[in-house]
Amino acid sequence: MTERSPFPPAAPPPRPVSPGLYLVATPIGNLRDMTLRALDVLAAADLVLAEDTRVSAKLLQAYGLKAKLERCDDHASARAAEGAVQRIAEGQVVALVSDAGTPMVSDPGFVVARAVVEAGLPVHPIPGASSLLAALNLAALPSDRVLFAGFLPPKSGARRTMLAELKPGRQTLVLFESGPRLADSLADMAEVLGDRPAAVTRELTKLHEECVRGTLAELAANPRCQAPKGEIVVVIGPGAVEATSEADADAALREALTRLPPGEAASEVARAFDLNRKALYRRALELKEAG
Repeated sequence: MTERSPFPPAAPPPRPVSPGLYLVATPIGNLRDMTLRALDVLAAADLVLAEDTRVSAKLLQAYGLKAKLERCDDHASARAAEGAVQRIAEGQVVALVSDAGTPMVSDPGFVVARAVVEAGLPVHPIPGASSLLAALNLAALPSDRVLFAGFLPPKSGARRTMLAELKPGRQTLVLFESGPRLADSLADMAEVLGDRPAAVTRELTKLHEECVRGTLAELAANPRCQAPKGEIVVVIGPGAVEATSEADADAALREALTRLPPGEAASEVARAFDLNRKALYRRALELKEAG
């Protein structure tokens, strides 16, 4: 009996790449995480905008691709945006890549995409590797409601202020951090957010991929979290649900009623505080009638 291959005989044929801006996700470590569609777009691109052209040149070389590369970092994004709009208007294909992962997640691609959209020209996402999603997969923490907060400020005072702003939300937090600041950041997180369950992920998809799980206080004291090397993503679970007072619910309803009709206001507060929507709707009608 002939053993069947687990792979299909051929991938679907590539589609023509039409003019526009393509936001192309690239591997965050393992080069085999590049998608076939991403390769199609890069092969067809008249121009590839790159956060670091040296990094992107190595990526293209690994797949035997040649393309015109231009820098698109914080200092060059305005110029890159102007050039991209002109090229796409002339019928060209422009690809935007970050050094690793999905463009526009904590990198300067936003300026280019916004300019192309404002010019009424097409923008296409080419999804793929993402350290944010990979970290969520590894953390084994609730992922039904997630807030990505990017990088925390480097100084403790500003960092604690930002953490205090993030504390009230009942969602899993995802943050980027650098190795030298990690232990101090974890200590501030434990102090401000409370001792929530968390995970520190490092070197995702690479040879030395690592995920250290524990409470924030445990992680802050863990030797494996003392200035580790590599790219780091911290995932923090939601805090404990605190009982909502009637006064707090009324205050939230009054604020919501300034923007929304009673039904939508009740739904918004119900989601935010995990309360019964029908009871909130009745209370919203009372508050609205009372003025």
